[in-house]
Amino acid sequence: MISNESGANGPAFFCLKILLMRGRVFDGNHNACHESWQNMAWNKGGCMSDHMTVLVTGGAGYIGSHMVLALLDAGHQPVILDDFSTGHETLVPNGVPVFRGNVADPALVAEICNSYDIDAVAHFAASIVVPESVTDPLKYYLNNTASTTRFIAACVQAGIKRFVFSSTAAVYGNQDSNPIAEDASTQPENPYGTSKLMSETILCDCARATGISYVILRYFNVAGADPKGRAGQLSEPATHLIKVAVEAAVGKRASMQVYGTDYPTPDGTCIRDYIHVSDLIGAHMAALAHLQAGGESMLANCGYGHGASVRDVLDVVAAQAGKKLAISDAPRRAGDAAILVADSTKLRTALGWTPQYDDLQKIVSDALAWERANS
Repeated sequence: MISNESGANGPAFFCLKILLMRGRVFDGNHNACHESWQNMAWNKGGCMSDHMTVLVTGGAGYIGSHMVLALLDAGHQPVILDDFSTGHETLVPNGVPVFRGNVADPALVAEICNSYDIDAVAHFAASIVVPESVTDPLKYYLNNTASTTRFIAACVQAGIKRFVFSSTAAVYGNQDSNPIAEDASTQPENPYGTSKLMSETILCDCARATGISYVILRYFNVAGADPKGRAGQLSEPATHLIKVAVEAAVGKRASMQVYGTDYPTPDGTCIRDYIHVSDLIGAHMAALAHLQAGGESMLANCGYGHGASVRDVLDVVAAQAGKKLAISDAPRRAGDAAILVADSTKLRTALGWTPQYDDLQKIVSDALAWERANS
């Protein structure tokens, strides 16, 4: 990793081999840094005491890339750590330092924290596909739980005091009632949910022992794309419903399946609380502000408090695309809960979060626009 700094005291001091690729600066290991990040940080205006340098793990991925954009928009400085196993270089804005590597590498984490004087961490990097977690649980316990444990340890060693952690509603499993509040029992139905719950426990234990402050955000179903068209989902293969549906709508796939039509719901398909990715990132920004102001550690659900079924979503996609989707019914997938809807009262009251895009039509519209622009 290098930046465009000169002089022996900058990160460039550690790099000997430089290649120019696609207008960006790479070191010999293809770690990239886009130009002029320092100028961007200083020219945003405002008091520097309000400025934060935030390490964003998974910052070249779907959700992480939206966090990077929000930090830049707010005048903060993001630094990305991503192994690019599912991340995309095209989602990285110019001017943002990028380290290609694993969060479980303590030497790399220490170099980043020391070189860029990191104020806070937003930890997105994880494996997230529920069916895959059932067939390959070790991947999830290694990549999510074990790697997160090593990452937390490296952050503690580096003196990081603020930590925002991406968790999931999958920790709740099937519940007797919805919406689900944070004090509901945690009973994951799949290794993905279990791996995240274990990570939550480790973070909480470390916080009590070390004084690190955290906000844990339990996502419900994230969808949509940046309303300005700067970022969106590029997952291959796609596994999230709205992404799969808009792919079908623009002709990227000939057909799609509905997994399970016999759930105890009005139309027999799963119900989920779909939250626009930009509103989700709004919650992260509120969490950072809370921690920067000295707020106590907490966890909060991220959702709107109402759900839509699989069939509801597909009807909206078909209507907006102006075409009938080729859909077939399939058996249930292992690990899927019937209904997951958030009680987001705590997020709204404790962090002052106010959603801007609480509308399935808007979520689908932005996802469809992104898919068309990137077909």
